[in-house]
Amino acid sequence: MDGCIGVFEVVKFHTKRHRANKPASYIPQSVRLLDQLREVLRYKHYSLRTEEAYLYWVKFFVRWHGRSGQVRHPRDMGAAEVQQFLSMLTTERNVSVSTHNQALSALLFLYREVLGVKLPWLDDVQRPTRPRRIPSVLTVAEVAGLLGAMTGIELLLAKLLYGTGMRLNEGLRLRVKDMDFDQRVLVVRDGKGGKDRVVMLPQSLDAALRSQMAQSRALWELDRQQQRAGVEVPDALATKYPGLGQRWGWFWVFPSPKLSIDPRSRIERRHHLYEERLQRAIKLACAASQVHKPVSVHTLRHSFATHLLQAGTDIRTVQELLGHSDVSTTMIYTHVLKVAAGGTASPLDALSRLAQ
Repeated sequence: MDGCIGVFEVVKFHTKRHRANKPASYIPQSVRLLDQLREVLRYKHYSLRTEEAYLYWVKFFVRWHGRSGQVRHPRDMGAAEVQQFLSMLTTERNVSVSTHNQALSALLFLYREVLGVKLPWLDDVQRPTRPRRIPSVLTVAEVAGLLGAMTGIELLLAKLLYGTGMRLNEGLRLRVKDMDFDQRVLVVRDGKGGKDRVVMLPQSLDAALRSQMAQSRALWELDRQQQRAGVEVPDALATKYPGLGQRWGWFWVFPSPKLSIDPRSRIERRHHLYEERLQRAIKLACAASQVHKPVSVHTLRHSFATHLLQAGTDIRTVQELLGHSDVSTTMIYTHVLKVAAGGTASPLDALSRLAQ
């Protein structure tokens, strides 16, 4: 695979033609393929997780086609190579529909946005359809048992996610300024699709959240005393407002106890709590409370929506609280309710009554 290094390291041969044909407003200045991909992703404000995923799939694509020793630049490949790669993922690796679509999105982004290649086959590539699944939902008693098996900051975070319907990253990225105890609301910033929304602040968590804020304040004051870099702030706000990341209002509600290196700026700063910390706690609590359904952190969000509908909350209100663009997405929870309610009697039960 050493030959692949040449494709990733230097693409000067293609650079002049690339810059002449590229229709996008941004032209990457690097001559390395992966750096070009990274530049365009950051210019278009893609998330770090998407950036890492797209870089992985492009490297995998080039290396897989170079396994015979004949390494080619993606510009010299086309529909046949993309279809072969996607077919391999399906037939040999048995990847899920979402993984298959992610790989396809990465390759389409490479050709369209980075290489500026206009090929008619790009519009003809078929995406696999993800089957519509009814989500796993816990009963109120199961949620109580699950939370009863948790402790510490993981318990508080799990209660907050269930009590507001937030996604995991939305809860972890909460800033002090977005907590409004007087109005009893939380402002969710930059949620899925880049949208903001407002959710309720559970009154039962008032004391616990204020205690958590006090612990966060202690960490913030320690960082200020030791003159550490402030927390990450979105877009170019750190440049426009120097020192913004050092202000208390922008600090994390759930800060990490340890410092870490920012993967983009390479600055050592305090990030929010690590994602897998709650995921591990949920898994252990699920086993301890003997919940045998498939449970993840996202199950708390599904349960929040279902329990609200079960209590008579209007579906449009639930849609707004979840941040869904289309009410049809929220409608999936009505299917859960139909199954759970058991409103339709089985014909077998009618036979049983006749036999009596």
